[in-house]
Amino acid sequence: MISKNKVVCLHYKLNEETEGGDLIEQTYGNEPLKFIFGVGMMIPSFEANIEGKAEGDAFSFTLEPQDAYGLYEEDAVIEVSLDSFKDENGEVDSTKIAIDQPISMQDAQGRSYEGFIIDIDESVVAVDFNHPMAGLTLHFAGEILEVRDATDSELDHGHVH
Repeated sequence: MISKNKVVCLHYKLNEETEGGDLIEQTYGNEPLKFIFGVGMMIPSFEANIEGKAEGDAFSFTLEPQDAYGLYEEDAVIEVSLDSFKDENGEVDSTKIAIDQPISMQDAQGRSYEGFIIDIDESVVAVDFNHPMAGLTLHFAGEILEVRDATDSELDHGHVH
């Protein structure tokens, strides 16, 4: 049964809102998801919904935004001067600055943040630092393929081998 420090292998479909909602992602047809349960790798509410399940069990549940990737926060969208993206020749590299392009930035304390460019105009670049699924209600459905004890090496490294 799924509990802390167990390796879980599962297939899932993730849809927006309900099982019939827009498909966001799925593992069917690809490698299943493998993770160590209870060590912070997954959304806590996702883990809460599969805890105690065993190999062969199916699951289906819905997570509200506050239980998944959080509510969408307008304050997490910032505008950065386009000048910040110019090279030594005063040119902007359009391969690095494009709508939907992921971008990594640091604050004054050196902390890194991941965001996506959502708008570019003649003087500013708008970057959204919300998680891409922030504000979404998520429906997960799938099946548990395997549950086993994590090895000492997996626990030491924090991931499945």
